[in-house]
Amino acid sequence: MEGVNDLAANLRTWRDRLTPADPGRRRAPGLRRDEIAARADVSVGYLTRLEQGHATHPSPLVCAALARALELNAEETDVLYLLAGHAPPCGENYSSEVTPAVQRLLERFDDLPVLVYDLAWELVAKNRLGEALTGLATGNIARNHFVGESLYIERTPEQDDAMSASIVADLHSALIRHPADQRLHAIVDELRAASPRFEALWKESPVAVHTSATKTINHPEAGRLTLDCDVLQVHGSDLRVVVYSAPPGTPDADALKLLGLAALSR
Repeated sequence: MEGVNDLAANLRTWRDRLTPADPGRRRAPGLRRDEIAARADVSVGYLTRLEQGHATHPSPLVCAALARALELNAEETDVLYLLAGHAPPCGENYSSEVTPAVQRLLERFDDLPVLVYDLAWELVAKNRLGEALTGLATGNIARNHFVGESLYIERTPEQDDAMSASIVADLHSALIRHPADQRLHAIVDELRAASPRFEALWKESPVAVHTSATKTINHPEAGRLTLDCDVLQVHGSDLRVVVYSAPPGTPDADALKLLGLAALSR
């Protein structure tokens, strides 16, 4: 019941901080329940149950009404939805714009290959070493994985299955967040038609997340590299940052360094 109590406590806190138009002689801070209920067009009884933790799962429609009634900002609205058990609301279309913070990461991590992907796993940016590691290829990881080629990457069957499940899970989640985005629908429709494997996984709706993984890359210049691959979600955006690295002092780290020096000399 912890999440329910958190929801109830937050609703009370948000209501208490509002200033009534006519304070009068009120014994308690903030607006009364009946005032918030009227603003949100819900019954006072239902709001009371929410604030007491007896109502456990307000609908997204009710969450939207409560967010307006309680005058929540964007971050607080996200918290309300999450505590109610829903994904936070998103705009109709996702953004592929590289944020200033991500651009700084690309510039600062000059000793590591860094690649940036959007919500549909389309490559939108990479640093010099990222380009040296993956070549001049652009495109979509999901398409490359299911119907194309994964550049230089060797995977065990277990790693391949995990990658497939995580990509499908990502696209499912993306469409839930942005159900009207035509770019997402286009890549999903394309892969469902072109790849029986993708179609089967899509119907299963797997739940999977990207975790730190070890990948072997057979590079035409640097040779065979075994690198750690981390997928970082950029808070507040629809971008993912993929970073490759190797433990310091290892042959893989030395090969990565030489690859970076070669990239600088071009």
